[in-house]
Amino acid sequence: MTTGPAHWELLQKARAVDNQCFVLTASPARTEEPKEGQEGKYKHYTAWGHSTVINPWGEVVGTCGSDEDVVVVDLELGDVSKMRQGIPTASQKRDDLYKLVDGK
Repeated sequence: MTTGPAHWELLQKARAVDNQCFVLTASPARTEEPKEGQEGKYKHYTAWGHSTVINPWGEVVGTCGSDEDVVVVDLELGDVSKMRQGIPTASQKRDDLYKLVDGK
């Protein structure tokens, strides 16, 4: 079973937007499931490939296919600051509603 087509890029985009940062993911090149009666390198796992770079807005800024490849992208690091200033979730903590307690 492979979940790559359904989830790989979607989950990366969610992490980038949630954390307001770049997300870079590396995946092994795609490995096909062995045919019936044949032994394969990975009987239990089919890699999806598609190493990808996502910006803080959740946009794909670099990716590759399922074959062995390298993704090279110039990151616009200022995008992180712009995103965090535009949607300041880190400064929206409500100390009046809860208190963090040291567990020691």
